[in-house]
Amino acid sequence: MDQSTVLIISDDAEFFRSVISRWQAERAIPAFTLLSGELWPRFAAESFDIAIVGPLQRELLSVVMEPLYSTAQPIFCVCQDAAMAQMVHRLWPRVVVLPPSEYRLDVLVLAGGEAVGRARAESRARSAEQLTIAAQREATLGRFMLEMRHNLNNALTSVLGNSELLLVEPGSLSASARAQMSTIHSMALRIHEILQRFSSLEKEMQAVARQARSASHHVSVAVAGD
Repeated sequence: MDQSTVLIISDDAEFFRSVISRWQAERAIPAFTLLSGELWPRFAAESFDIAIVGPLQRELLSVVMEPLYSTAQPIFCVCQDAAMAQMVHRLWPRVVVLPPSEYRLDVLVLAGGEAVGRARAESRARSAEQLTIAAQREATLGRFMLEMRHNLNNALTSVLGNSELLLVEPGSLSASARAQMSTIHSMALRIHEILQRFSSLEKEMQAVARQARSASHHVSVAVAGD
């Protein structure tokens, strides 16, 4: 799985260093994307798990916050003063505001780590859901093919039987027509072989399912016996 990414936007280089240094004390260290407030609109990161907005020029705050707020990702804003904290809370209520405090970096890293973990868990859940949907589609297609196998076999039997009759009857076809009919017969045989393989796969899957049920039953009996 790709490493988690934390986007940090700030005009204060010391803020970058402080956050990264503090995060390195944790067990799980994400990848960091660092951007200044002026660069953010032109070089926005394509994806991130959480965003941290640090000290910025006040006139750049809206420029940075608006596109961030339009995403579904968690956003933390470390404010320089109480007035800015109140403004951020009023304009962007979903943002987690961290007012000035000597413990704000500790709070930021702990809360950010939880947010990263939750974002990754949600991403895994979405991926699992997509895989499940794809598997259901394939299972539906597989069931349809198995259900249609009998009809296909009947059609192939007719094609094979009639082509064989034409091929064994001398003088019924010209040389070129006979070659074409021979091709039709050969292709029909190949399709028949493929359908037979479907039947074999179905039997193999049924055998595996029976073995799994039997193993599960033995485990249940063993647990009950203990």
